[in-house]
Amino acid sequence: MTIPLFKGSEVERLRRASQAAAGTLAYVASRLAPGISTADIDAWVREDTARRGGKPSQLGFHGFPATVCTSRNQVVCHGIPRPDEHLAPGDIINVDVTTFLDGFHGDTSATFLIGEVSAEARHIVDVARRCRDAGIAVVRHGAKLGDIGAAIEELAHKEGCSVVEEFGGHGIGHQMHAPPIVAHTGKRGTGIKLRSGMVITIEPMVNLGRPGIRLMPDGWTVETEDGSLSAQFEHTILVTSQGCEVLTARELPLSVAVLPTPRLVMEAGAVHGG
Repeated sequence: MTIPLFKGSEVERLRRASQAAAGTLAYVASRLAPGISTADIDAWVREDTARRGGKPSQLGFHGFPATVCTSRNQVVCHGIPRPDEHLAPGDIINVDVTTFLDGFHGDTSATFLIGEVSAEARHIVDVARRCRDAGIAVVRHGAKLGDIGAAIEELAHKEGCSVVEEFGGHGIGHQMHAPPIVAHTGKRGTGIKLRSGMVITIEPMVNLGRPGIRLMPDGWTVETEDGSLSAQFEHTILVTSQGCEVLTARELPLSVAVLPTPRLVMEAGAVHGG
């Protein structure tokens, strides 16, 4: 398994692709509202990605039929946008954007709360975001991949939630999915050693109930086996000699207001040092 190490102009191009993806996700976030369809989200991603000079990496990937994954409520990942699927107050929805720009891919996602949501929905979204950040916090030159999974799993279990084991993060760069696989469960001190210049995604899928999943008949959509809510957050991360750089860092409004009572929960991206 050869894992590329990026430097110089390659890192700058990775930053641009990652920020393009983050910008498109922010654009979608600004337009979310009850009543819009997940097909609307697909159209917005297509249009905004083109405006930024990029291409949607997901479109056609292994036959995926859309530009973006829209995973609502009990959908864990890979939800296909549909014109007959509309957002309603109380929903949560993950929007997963990947952009190909100037030879590199950037990958990011967030889960949004539509209007007034249940305490359980708010809890799973908060835990998923903090699990991603816990994984990022241990990334540094010389750390082990298992450190990431252990940090995520420990936090999720502490909060009464579970982590999906069948899907993980991945290397990213010239390819959207490249080595290594980044498990979101694991044991500290195990796995390959992280090296400065590696670029990976950290994107835990966290369930309110049990970790079991099931694949739906469309061959893409993955749901929780027990019907419980699931949430996910993702960043593209550059390993550095000092710690890591979050390439897709961007402030996002995670709560979508149902007027006339706007409520915003701001998420701040950051660079984590070691």
